[in-house]
Amino acid sequence: MTLASFLDERGINYERHAHATAFTAQRLADAEHVSGYMVAKPVVVRGSSGFAMCVVPAPLHVDLQRVRALLDDPAVRLATEEEMAQLFPDCELGAEPPVGCLYGLKTIMDDRLREDEHLVMQAGTHIEAIRMRREDFEKVCRPIVAHIAARA
Repeated sequence: MTLASFLDERGINYERHAHATAFTAQRLADAEHVSGYMVAKPVVVRGSSGFAMCVVPAPLHVDLQRVRALLDDPAVRLATEEEMAQLFPDCELGAEPPVGCLYGLKTIMDDRLREDEHLVMQAGTHIEAIRMRREDFEKVCRPIVAHIAARA
């Protein structure tokens, strides 16, 4: 199921944009002419109980120590490219939408994403983005909201 059809099924309003090829979340922000803090960047982690999707603003990185503490799991690590390819077979590698529930994953959202009314995200390819209300993102994802991001 694509992100667009997932949102359509749930009655969520969104905008779909084609843009220049963007291989990073910050390049997506540039292509969409928005602050990187509006771009929801997915980072998949794996712990002893499985995978989870962390969602942070594009300019920031996931602080694995904070995620380990939040999940009470010292085994949490970044997912490998091979694991990512298996988890998201319908997406271009690196263009996964940050909607964990679409793939049966727990979603953990950095609290700084709550500072904007809208979020922009990749829609499964490096040339398409979705813009939606952050409130709607939270409604469909039901994320754990915590301070999980840090500067590089």
